[in-house]
Amino acid sequence: MRPMEALLPWGLLVFWGALLARQVRGLRHSVYWNASNPRFFNSDGGYTIQVSINDYLDIYCPHYERALVLGKPESFTLLMVNAEGYQGCYETPGALKRWECNRPYAAYGAVRFSEKIQRFTPFSLGIEFQSGREYYYISIPAPESPGQCLKLRVSVCCKATTTTDPATEGPKSQPRGRGSPEKAVVIRGRSPAPIHLSVACLALLVVPFFWL
Repeated sequence: MRPMEALLPWGLLVFWGALLARQVRGLRHSVYWNASNPRFFNSDGGYTIQVSINDYLDIYCPHYERALVLGKPESFTLLMVNAEGYQGCYETPGALKRWECNRPYAAYGAVRFSEKIQRFTPFSLGIEFQSGREYYYISIPAPESPGQCLKLRVSVCCKATTTTDPATEGPKSQPRGRGSPEKAVVIRGRSPAPIHLSVACLALLVVPFFWL
C-alpha cells in the first residue's frame, strides 16, 4: 500500500473531528454596549441577536482614550431581567446583576465581559440557557452617568418542536470614544482569531502527496 493510501483515512478522520470540535466550541457574538451604538435604537424593536448553545456573548464596555472635556463618561450596571423588565427597561424582582461597566479609562482598552450560552453551568452565579427561549439584558446608568437605559434581547436557537412552553425566560459598534465564568477582561483592539484545527487537518491531507 502506498504511503498516501495508508494515511488518507487518518487524515479524513482528523479533518472531520476538527469540524465537529469547531461546532462544539461555538461562535462569539460581540456587543459594544454604549449609547453611541445605533443598534440599540433600531426601529424594528431594538438590539436583538440570535445565538446557539455553546456560543459566547461578549459585552464590551464604553472606553475613552482620555478624559472628556465636556460631560462625564458612561458607566452602568448590566442586569438580566424578565420580559416585563425588558419592555419597561427597569429592574424587576428577581433580576440578576451580571456586570458593572465602571472603568471607562481602563489602561489597556475596553473592558469585556463574557457569558457562555450553555445548558448547564458548574458556577453558582452562572446562567443556564434553554434552546428556543429568549433572555433579556438591560443597563441601569450610574447616578453620575449621562447614559440611558439600554436593552438587549438574546434569542437562543432553536425551539424544540415538542414543547408548548412560552418562548420567553426570566433570570434562573464600537465603544464611545473609539467608535467569565463572569470575569472581566481588558482588551486592546480586537482579540486575535483562534487558529482553527481544520487548517492543520488539511495539511495532513496534503503532505502525503509529496511522498509519491
